[in-house]
Amino acid sequence: MKKLLLLFTVFVSLSAFTPGTGYEVGSKASDFKLKNIDDKELSLADFKDAKGFIVVFTCNHCPYSKKYESRLVALDKKCKKKGYPVIAINPNDEVSHPEDSFEKMKERAKEKGFTFPYLRDETQTVAAAYGAAKTPHVYILQKSGTDYIVKYIGAIDDNSDNEKQVKEKYVENAVDNLLAGKDPEPSTTKAIGCSIKWKKP
Repeated sequence: MKKLLLLFTVFVSLSAFTPGTGYEVGSKASDFKLKNIDDKELSLADFKDAKGFIVVFTCNHCPYSKKYESRLVALDKKCKKKGYPVIAINPNDEVSHPEDSFEKMKERAKEKGFTFPYLRDETQTVAAAYGAAKTPHVYILQKSGTDYIVKYIGAIDDNSDNEKQVKEKYVENAVDNLLAGKDPEPSTTKAIGCSIKWKKP
């Protein structure tokens, strides 16, 4: 009986990490502990003074992610002061995409001057739990006591091709709304980018 219960628990746990499912606006997000490019493990709980987080699933190789690198640095510098730091996470399989390896992450972060943590989701369980599908794919979390509530899911802004032609800064506006005591509007947008490279079974 205990063995059957254990197998059922494992099955349910794995089912919860099916790509394409995950958090919705209003969901409570679980904390995680992932290795940062400084070789130290980092969790959301480590940011004692944060009011929330801009969690971005991204990577090295994707052309869309590359176009947003400088925008993420600018976003972090602006929003970190307001209590919403950027937390970048790379979930891609490095076997199929060697450019997304941990060592290459270190090189990319140094080359591009990342001001934010760049974490390795080696098991891909964090990306799957969130329901992330693209790189980049953003989840804005707001701290509420010891909970992390999902307040926005989607794109960084409305123009992945040309930063100068951006009309709607979705993430920046969402953070400003949250700081003003309002819910983001819109609270969801379509993430535009490369598909996350899941490990083969």
